[in-house]
Amino acid sequence: MGKKTERYLLFLVYLSGLVHHSTAIVFWTALVDISFYSNQANHTVNLYCECGVYGRNSPLEAVSGIVTLPNGDPRGCGPDPVYNRSSSSPHWIALVKRGNCTFSEKIIAAKRQGAAGVVVYNVDGTGNSTTHMAHSDAPDIVAIMIGNNQGMEIANFVKSGLEVKMLIEVGTPHGLWMDTYWLYFLSIAFFIVTAASIAYFVFISAHRLHNMRMQRQAERRLKSEAKKAISQLKVRNLKRGDKETGSDSYTCAVCIESYRAGEVVTDLMCGHIFHKACIEPWLLEKRTCPMCKCDILKALGVEDEAEESSSSSSPAEVTVITVSGEEPLYEVPLTEPTTSDPERQQRHYDNKAFEGDSQVARG
Repeated sequence: MGKKTERYLLFLVYLSGLVHHSTAIVFWTALVDISFYSNQANHTVNLYCECGVYGRNSPLEAVSGIVTLPNGDPRGCGPDPVYNRSSSSPHWIALVKRGNCTFSEKIIAAKRQGAAGVVVYNVDGTGNSTTHMAHSDAPDIVAIMIGNNQGMEIANFVKSGLEVKMLIEVGTPHGLWMDTYWLYFLSIAFFIVTAASIAYFVFISAHRLHNMRMQRQAERRLKSEAKKAISQLKVRNLKRGDKETGSDSYTCAVCIESYRAGEVVTDLMCGHIFHKACIEPWLLEKRTCPMCKCDILKALGVEDEAEESSSSSSPAEVTVITVSGEEPLYEVPLTEPTTSDPERQQRHYDNKAFEGDSQVARG
């Protein structure tokens, strides 16, 4: 992350007002560049340091001008302190000492007389230490604080008659959540979490796609085998005089239509008949008789591989009857092995007309 980009993003946070709510943990340093012409050295002297701290209510802006001291009291307190304006430059920066009045009073007094910015240096005996000063009553002017040593040095230059030019620029943010190292750490942590989330999503998606692909392949294989098995079912054309065409009690349980002469029907091993065009799609999807739920495909020798793999216990004993006809013999279950209730073990039919026929057959 570049320094300029970082500064721009944090500046936007500042403008949004968030910095004002987190001033206890965030502050910005100020770059202080002073220059003056030395008659002794016969050249311009430049002194540069990142030794200032922007006030909590100060705009984060750059400002430049001639350093000006207040007359008399260096603290710059009072309603209208008079500054030594020896320069004709319209842009000047007030240099005042901390103490005797609030920061806001010092800044307002200098601003009232036209200062472009205010530099407050710390009290004697504090070395180069600074504080994050608050000046809520004077928020519309650039104000920074510098250490006592730097402030006294600049003040002595001005008192000696030198015209000292000062340029103040925005430095770097500091604090627990705005420090550069924290930004790097949070950026790295963000990318790690994002990469892990993407990897997990890709893994889960690939796993699901693989399972879906395997299920589709098994389904296609089972349907292919089921089509071959269904083709072995007995198919016949109904004729006039057949019992299925002589009564409206015989209906196809799939389409709920009565049988008519000339229609093609399929006989299942359980003894139930259906329209061929109705029962074949049903068996491909349901694989059981619509009437008695008999597993037709298993009776034809087609096992559901998915059911075989998921079932680890042996099947319970069931009551069966033997159905004979032109085709080989088949065993058809009449009770449900999933319940021990004798009353519930009786086969229930969707069509009540066939329930009576079943009771007669069992009797």
